[in-house]
Amino acid sequence: MKYILLVGDGMADYPVRELGNKTPLETAKIPNMDLLAKNGKVGLVNTVPKGFAPASDVANLSIIGYDPRKYYSGRGPLEAANMGIKLGPDDIAFRCNLVTIDNGLMADYSAGHITTEEASTLIKLLDKKLGSDKIKFYPGVSYRHLMIVSDASLKDTLMDLECIPPHDITGEAIKGRLPKGKGSEFLAKLMEDSKPVLSSHEINQVRIDLKENPANMIWLWGQGVDARMPRFKDLFGVEGSVISAVDLIKGIGKIIGLEVIEVPGATGYYDTNYQGKARHAVDSLERKDFVFVHVEAPDEAGHNGDLRAKINAIENFDRFVVGGILEKFSGRKDFRIMVLPDHFTPVTLRTHTREPVPFLMFGNGIGANGAEGFSEASAKNSGISFPHGEELMRDFMASN
Repeated sequence: MKYILLVGDGMADYPVRELGNKTPLETAKIPNMDLLAKNGKVGLVNTVPKGFAPASDVANLSIIGYDPRKYYSGRGPLEAANMGIKLGPDDIAFRCNLVTIDNGLMADYSAGHITTEEASTLIKLLDKKLGSDKIKFYPGVSYRHLMIVSDASLKDTLMDLECIPPHDITGEAIKGRLPKGKGSEFLAKLMEDSKPVLSSHEINQVRIDLKENPANMIWLWGQGVDARMPRFKDLFGVEGSVISAVDLIKGIGKIIGLEVIEVPGATGYYDTNYQGKARHAVDSLERKDFVFVHVEAPDEAGHNGDLRAKINAIENFDRFVVGGILEKFSGRKDFRIMVLPDHFTPVTLRTHTREPVPFLMFGNGIGANGAEGFSEASAKNSGISFPHGEELMRDFMASN
């Protein structure tokens, strides 16, 4: 049996007035997901346990079958795992965004989706100027990077800080949104000290000349310590792979023993290589029995408040990823496929929310439950609900 898990990050949304009070998922042309929904099982799943923020790390752990209440240790360590960074017992990993601040406002949580080449130069400069034997900056992809603090005396203090993700405050004043709690001055000073280092670099001068958002500050958040989880094979009895453009998802995969497949042109943005992800997923299933394909684009569109881009990302996900994989499995009966978002990212709010998300499940041994298509409403009307995300994966893998 082959098991295929497809996640359209942030795909779920609220009804939008401009769409006649339909959601982007209801508006988008998604013939492949609708076909699966009509012939499979549709329902709701709660991917964010009570007491947790509706973040992608928490939600995707739930989806892939790992209870965050038991295994979550912070976002930073998950990304560090994919970047090959070994965390010691006194290390705390922070997500480090390159952001654009304008007149005290969070103008852009991604610094104009700065290129990886530009960002790498800037992060390496920060490490040279602000790094030390206890502070190390590591370049990642586009605006997403890491900072590691190695200091036993600060570990507990830094872990207790309240740090807000920058995409939660787009367009808002950063005053009052900086890290809070005992010891927060340590992080706040690093963020402030990054301003002159970044603003004076020629990369940002050129970006300004080109009317692109400069990376003029770092934003530190998502702190955590070394993550330890059982292998996916030990829980579900199969070997698998993961395909994503973002370190977070690939890091989860590495920690739980999934093969991380790199797809050329996978960017984590609107221009990602949808077809390549589907093609590599199909190829991986010749060697392994499980594949997890993650697409970030709908979430980015939600954070940008870009309604048209979100609809387009959903349609591309359906056409090239869902459709591309279904085409290769046409006529076969030895597979199951599950499709869902990890959380809501409403374009009107431009941040994550914590409602249960819709899912569809199709394939061997899965009967239809009468859904007319795949949407938030059809899932709610199904009467099927999983209160804990990890229960959904156990149900999906039940025949194994």
